Amino acid sequence: MRRGRGAAEAAVAGPGPRVPGRPSPPPPPPRPGEMEPVPGRRWQKVLYERQPFPDNYVDQRFLEELRKNVHARRYRYRAVVFQSGAVVQQLCSVCVFVVTWWYMDAGTLSPQELFAAALVSSLLGYILFDAVDGGAGRRESGRTRWADLKSTLVFTAFTYGFSPVLKTLTESISTDTIYAMSALMLLGHLIFFDYGANAAIVSSTLSLNMAIFASVCLASRLPRSLHAFVVVTFAMQIFALWPMLQKKLKAQTPRCYVGVTVLFALAALAGLATVSSVGAVLFASLLLAISCLCPYCLIRLQLLKDNIHGPWDEAEIKEDLSRFLM
Repeated sequence: MRRGRGAAEAAVAGPGPRVPGRPSPPPPPPRPGEMEPVPGRRWQKVLYERQPFPDNYVDQRFLEELRKNVHARRYRYRAVVFQSGAVVQQLCSVCVFVVTWWYMDAGTLSPQELFAAALVSSLLGYILFDAVDGGAGRRESGRTRWADLKSTLVFTAFTYGFSPVLKTLTESISTDTIYAMSALMLLGHLIFFDYGANAAIVSSTLSLNMAIFASVCLASRLPRSLHAFVVVTFAMQIFALWPMLQKKLKAQTPRCYVGVTVLFALAALAGLATVSSVGAVLFASLLLAISCLCPYCLIRLQLLKDNIHGPWDEAEIKEDLSRFLM
């Protein structure tokens, strides 16, 4: 028993001191990937030659081709704040529409007054839309003013004709459900709106349809068919025509775009303050967070970006292979 215990302890302790005249034990074999098995032979990144290296061998030059943040974009704070104006614009558009509907439902704003204000603002926006680029966009599209007038008249006539249907379309649905659906549709409008990013979630058509659906739902809770007609017309103006003018101002006159965005935000806050002061404070905090705080956080997080690229990346074919598809 003592002899077996001594042999086990000797095996755990390892080999003892070297005895003169006895050959030393061979060194342990190197682990794969730590050192070159053959002295003086360098590993080559080729597949057509047999090399005396294991399959999982990692050369010391492996990290020489390491590159960091190759495709990273460096943003400037002012540029990010400028681009956030599109989000501020849409939030203010939703706010203005909801406040306007609130006034219509409370009887503070008559449909005649809203229709007159919408008509005047549409004419001014139409003139400004052509004046921004000197009519170059109209000449490129080949669309005439007479065609625009016909489209406007057709839309107005159809909306007015179907306004009794819109008024009674959701009579069997409870008011709470209508409000919930309208809130979800307006939220979806904000999510899917085209803010300028090339993403799969962007869908201008879906965004506009959701906004119009919300306007139809809210219009069905107004007193008369004329109210429903004016609200749907106003929704088309603020959700379809207003963003088109803003995009052209942003591309042609950036300073004017910034001024219009600030004035529009102040108007939305002023209108919301007449309905709810707490809501106006919260909405102002949201706008400041989106336009000032979020860009700052993005700039700070960009400093922590650390994407690595190297030989381990997937191969990219950069040549034109269309000639092989003929």
